[in-house]
Amino acid sequence: MERLKRIRCFLLDMDGTIYLAGRVFPETVPFLDMLTDRSIRYLFLTNNSSLSAGDYRKKLKKMSIPVSSDGVFTSGDATAVYLKKQGVSRVYLLGTGSLRRDFRRCGIAHTEKDPEAVVLGFDLTLTYAKLKKANDLICSGVPFYATHPDLVCPFHPHPLPDAGAMAKLLEASSGKTPTVIGKPYAPMADALIERYGLSRGEIAMVGDRLYTDIRFGTLNGFASILVLSGETTRAMADAGDIRPDYIFDDIGALGKAIAT
Repeated sequence: MERLKRIRCFLLDMDGTIYLAGRVFPETVPFLDMLTDRSIRYLFLTNNSSLSAGDYRKKLKKMSIPVSSDGVFTSGDATAVYLKKQGVSRVYLLGTGSLRRDFRRCGIAHTEKDPEAVVLGFDLTLTYAKLKKANDLICSGVPFYATHPDLVCPFHPHPLPDAGAMAKLLEASSGKTPTVIGKPYAPMADALIERYGLSRGEIAMVGDRLYTDIRFGTLNGFASILVLSGETTRAMADAGDIRPDYIFDDIGALGKAIAT
């Protein structure tokens, strides 16, 4: 447990980690208060690019979850950071109004004429016309990016097709593989390290999904902490080939380990 004592920033997945299906876990707020009392930073990290960081802050505050003004980082944020470093300022964007506004604030405009990149997010207004336009551009050689790789988004009673599924469609039709930015890939890790001035050895990723959250930690040099309060069971963790550094039943148990 010594490595836990050296962590100065916890990256927290949301659904399945601090709440589930809109219900906040009773351990969540005490855990966050404990981190604050110890001057340990925490950030909420999500691959869902349909909402902006501001939208997520409002959602968390409505749930009485303490969050700082810069305490949420999304795959959309990471994509904007990545594209700006590439010198991109004009994109054909398949995404929500929130994502488009976030890009615009970063100096990246949506355009249908001569874009420098095609960017696919979790677009809840996707149409065949948009797909055709994106496919034409990609086939013409315009670089293709996806905000995150998730195939589905949790929803009741059935999961929703997410950006990863939409990217598979365009990949099949164009023959081009997108550069994917979000968890578990390096561009998201690099973007948050740059934005928040962190070093890899002081970061831990906490989440309930092996293939995004835990793999994000293992691929990028962060401590990886699996909580069994969401998607992954102990049996799944034992059988999987992605090995977290630590496994806890929930963040309450993680908090006790940090505090002792």
